[in-house]
Amino acid sequence: MSESAGKELYLVVCAAEAAVDAGRLVTLAQEEGWIVQVVATPSALDFIDAAALEKQTGRPVRSQYRKPSEPKPPRADAIIVAPATYNTINKFAHGIADTYALGILAEAPGLGIPVVVLPFVNRALAGRTPYRRSVADLRADGVRFVLDPDPDPWARALAELGVKP
Repeated sequence: MSESAGKELYLVVCAAEAAVDAGRLVTLAQEEGWIVQVVATPSALDFIDAAALEKQTGRPVRSQYRKPSEPKPPRADAIIVAPATYNTINKFAHGIADTYALGILAEAPGLGIPVVVLPFVNRALAGRTPYRRSVADLRADGVRFVLDPDPDPWARALAELGVKP
């Protein structure tokens, strides 16, 4: 499939142990016809194999804003945040855009870009009031969550997107 034939799926990867399996979601999305752009939080760069993801997608893994002299990348048609951490979910809900990944996420609901979040948050953090409020606030903005990801969290996140390329 040529790049002009598919739609852009941004995969925002956070610093959680499951990030090592992000390539699985890339494969599933590509099989459905998506053109995938991996966007990593700065901390996630230590959790992923950026070179392997770049080879798989044919694109550089992005983690920083582009320079003014660089061309703008295509806008996302959809975004999946997987794995999503406690920190990223809370910052996203509060509109904090202190990284490239969060800047993309901060704009997405206002632009009408569908977003699915696949949290990888432990039980202690998931039970905290700030987290529960963040999930509720993001849902109010139209963001979808996969909170019961068994048996295949990557496939569930893609299915929850509900948008086809």
